[in-house]
Amino acid sequence: MGKKHKDEKKLKQPWRNLHGAIWLIGLGYLFITGNWFPGILWLIGVSMILEAVLMMAVPDAYEEEPKEAKPEPTPGPAVMENNISVPAPAPQVEARPYASLPSNCPRCGAPARGHEVIWHGSHSADCAFCGASLPLKSF
Repeated sequence: MGKKHKDEKKLKQPWRNLHGAIWLIGLGYLFITGNWFPGILWLIGVSMILEAVLMMAVPDAYEEEPKEAKPEPTPGPAVMENNISVPAPAPQVEARPYASLPSNCPRCGAPARGHEVIWHGSHSADCAFCGASLPLKSF
């Protein structure tokens, strides 16, 4: 199944029922007559024409999708300097030496991935699976 387009709108309930009825009647007719090949193309065409007519004649036949409200950024705590409010500096993120990890845990053999291991500072890490201390390579 493919992903639907973001701007694709769905029909409201009474119009959705009409659209479904056209398909059921059309498929029933095709089943009785046996004219599947050209008939299915006609049914698809009628379905597309119905949707185009509904878009022009009855614009409120489609459901309105709620627009996603983007959250406004909240300012961090302010620091007062010379009676002027200054935003607090961003917290420093500790750099983790992912390249110094071994490829596998020496005890259980599980892969040692930087985002999965349990870090204890920048110089020690434990295996996420067995908890063994991983030997970090030095460069």
